[in-house]
Amino acid sequence: MYDYLKGQVVRITPEYVVLEQQGIGWQLNTPNPFAFRASAVEQQIYVHLHVREDAQVLYGFPNLDQRELFRKLILVSGIGPKGALAILATGNPQQVIGAIEREDETFLVKFPGVGKKTARQMILDLKGKLGSLLDTMELPSSEDELPLFGVNPCKHELEEAILALMALGYSEKELDKIRPQLEDNDKLETTDAYMKQALQLLLKLK
Repeated sequence: MYDYLKGQVVRITPEYVVLEQQGIGWQLNTPNPFAFRASAVEQQIYVHLHVREDAQVLYGFPNLDQRELFRKLILVSGIGPKGALAILATGNPQQVIGAIEREDETFLVKFPGVGKKTARQMILDLKGKLGSLLDTMELPSSEDELPLFGVNPCKHELEEAILALMALGYSEKELDKIRPQLEDNDKLETTDAYMKQALQLLLKLK
């Protein structure tokens, strides 16, 4: 029904962004809200409308690859929209597809809510069936090929990142394990940078 929306991002929270378009504020749940910037500049966000019995929820993505992979993931038994967002929060669809194509269950179970059964279901349902996504992506050889981000630690930005990760399903226990490394990293200053670095560390925990 909807493909994308264009407007101004006027609010960013740990769970969603608000995109204002012609006087209407669209609430868009997104994998990493802090990848967006509140700005008067018009932005294009790809969207997916998810209809439940009790609600209609809009999900937003900075690029088409993320949106299309989200749509594939929510078709897998055991993965709902929240789980798909957590998987996509790294901002690296290539990495997830690479793990599916390699049948790398060890990597897939690192995401919150993904156990061995769900990881195996992802591989059974999606391997070799991701169509045009595979045609346009260069797949990494391992999960270690995550990009490094960073540029004076700022406690406010770190706490925002922690809240966003909790909204995705990561536990306080998991986050407490990586918090010291984030606090000691003097190259991180934005919430987005903290998010991305934290996700790298979380994917190496298990």
